[in-house]
Amino acid sequence: MRTGKEYRETLRDDGRRVWVIGAGAIDDVTAHPATRAMVDEYVAWYDRHADPAWQDIVLAPPDANGVRTPWSFVVPTRPDHLRGMGRCYSATTFPTAGNVTHTPAYGHLIALGVHDAVLQRKAAPEQGPNAAAYRELIVRTGRFLTFCAGAATIGARLDPDPARRLALKLVRETDAGVIVSGRVGMHTSPAYAEDVYVGSHNGIEIGPHRASFIVPVAAPGVTVVCRKTSVHHPSPFIAPLSSRYDELDGQMWLDGVFIPWERVFLTEASPDPVASWLFWHQLYCWLAKGEFTLGLALACADALGLKEHDATIEYLVDLIIDVQTVRTCQTAAELDPERSEAGFAIPNRSHVAAGSIAMLKARQRTAEILRTLPGSSLVVAPSDTDLAAGEVGAGLEESFTGGGYTALQRSALLQLASDHVISSLDGRESAFELHANGGIPAWRGRLRRFFADYNTLANAVLRALPLEMPPIDLTHIREIPLAPRRAVKPQ
Repeated sequence: MRTGKEYRETLRDDGRRVWVIGAGAIDDVTAHPATRAMVDEYVAWYDRHADPAWQDIVLAPPDANGVRTPWSFVVPTRPDHLRGMGRCYSATTFPTAGNVTHTPAYGHLIALGVHDAVLQRKAAPEQGPNAAAYRELIVRTGRFLTFCAGAATIGARLDPDPARRLALKLVRETDAGVIVSGRVGMHTSPAYAEDVYVGSHNGIEIGPHRASFIVPVAAPGVTVVCRKTSVHHPSPFIAPLSSRYDELDGQMWLDGVFIPWERVFLTEASPDPVASWLFWHQLYCWLAKGEFTLGLALACADALGLKEHDATIEYLVDLIIDVQTVRTCQTAAELDPERSEAGFAIPNRSHVAAGSIAMLKARQRTAEILRTLPGSSLVVAPSDTDLAAGEVGAGLEESFTGGGYTALQRSALLQLASDHVISSLDGRESAFELHANGGIPAWRGRLRRFFADYNTLANAVLRALPLEMPPIDLTHIREIPLAPRRAVKPQ
C-alpha cells in the first residue's frame, strides 16, 4: 500500500486538466481551496493502513507468511471475506457520514466487476487476462479508479441526428488501441482519481459487443469538468462535514484520446454486471449516512434533555428500524453469496437490492426527523467565535449551557447536525443518490432479476395440497428487461 504522501505527489505531478464550475481551472488539486480538503481525506485513507489504531479494521488477518492484505484489495472467495470487507467499509465510511463514497477500495471492486463481466461475455480470449492484470495493478500500486456508466450529456441526447446521440465516438482503430472522442456524463471523484472506467452506456460498439474503457484522468486530450463546490461556511466549526467531504462529481471530455487494447473491455449494453460488488459498497455508504443520522439524533436527544420524551423516543425508534433493516440486508448478502464466473463471492444481490430500496425510501424521512428533533436550536446555534465575542458571548453562553454540556459542546453538536441535514452538501447528496443507478424503479427491476425463489416458493405451496397440480414456471418475471433510462427527445 502506498502512503498518502505518495498519492498526493502523484496528483501534483501528473498534469491533469480539471475545471470546477464557478472556480475555473484548477492547476493543482492538492493545493486549490476547492479540492485541497478532499485530497487530504484521500491521503488519510491511504495512511490508515499504517496506523496501528486502524490496522485490525483495514487489514485482513495474517496469512501463512504473516502478510496482512488490505481488506480493500482482497479478492473475496468466502463469506468471511465479505464480512471482513464489509466491516472495513462500514468503519471507514461512517466518520464521513457516508459522504466519501468512492475510494481506492471502490476502485478495486470496479476492477473485480470488469473482470467478471468480460468473463461472462467471452468476447475474446485476452479479455479475461487483461482485466485480471489491471486489477492486479491496482493491488500492487494502490491506483485510484472511479466509475462512470458512460451516459451521454444532455446536448448529445438532444442532437437532431439519432446517429450522434451517443456519449463517445470511435475515431479510429489502430494496431495498438483505439482513439475516441466525446463527453461522458456525471460520475464521482474524477478530480481525485487516477483512472476512470467508462462503462457501456457510452455507445461505442466493436463487433457485436459494447466497448468500455479504462481512461487515465491525466491522459492527453482528457478534461474533467466538475460541478460547483458545495457552499459552506469557511469555519470548520460551523461546517465540519461540508468543509471536508466534497467529492465533486463531474463530466469527462475526451478529445482524440488514445486507449490501448489492454484497457478496452468488451461487455454487454448494461453496466450492471460490472457493478455487482459496487451496489454492495454503495449501500454501505448509504447505511453510513443513516447510522450517522441516528447517532446524531441520539446525541441531540441527550444534549437537549429529550431522552425521556416519548415523541422523541418514537423518532429514534423509527430511525433504528431503518438502520437495522439495512444492516440485516447487508449481513444476509455477505453470508449468502452468489458466485462470479471466476468463483469469487458476490454479496447476494437480492438482499442488496432489498436494502437499497429500503434506504432510498427512508432517506428523506430520516433527514426530516433529524431536522425536527432538535427544534429551533438547530437553526440558531452559535459558532465558537460567537461564544468568544465580548458583545454576545456571555448571553450565548447562558442560552446554550446547562445539563452537563457547555455552550461550546452543545453548539458543536448542533452545528454538526445542521451541516449533516440542512447544508448544500446534504442537498447534493440527496439529489444525486435519489437518482443513482436509476432510482427506485431500477432497483425494483433489479430485485425482480436477482430474486431466485419464484418457482421454488410457488411449487412448494402446491405440494401442500392433497392433489396433483401442474408445475408453475415464473421464470419470465426475472427475464423481463430493466426499465430503460429516461428517454430525452429532441424538440
